[in-house]
Amino acid sequence: MATIFERYGGFTSIRKVVSGFYDRVLDDPQLGRHFVDVDMRGLINHQTQFISFVTGGPGTAYTDDALLRVHAPLHITAAELDLMRKLLRDTLEEHGFAPDDVDTIDRSIQARAGSIVNEP
Repeated sequence: MATIFERYGGFTSIRKVVSGFYDRVLDDPQLGRHFVDVDMRGLINHQTQFISFVTGGPGTAYTDDALLRVHAPLHITAAELDLMRKLLRDTLEEHGFAPDDVDTIDRSIQARAGSIVNEP
């Protein structure tokens, strides 16, 4: 049985999804503030690797400790993570991902919330 990664075209498709996702994030006044002075090309590459991994592809598996280290200084709230998850869901749907696959990806992100959310 093919993985989500394989069913949707691999890295090329995942990169398009991630790029579209960050277009939405950067346009959002609440979320965009987290990305001032961020190397977006590098971030999109990292996120493409991460989403590739959570969809069953050969991307990079980030440990909870690594995610915590990167996100801790950003003081991301639970509400902001929920908004990011919604924007990712919307982007995945826009790119033709089936509802079950969107749910699988969302659950994977939500399972890592403790390593991403760090409210002051």
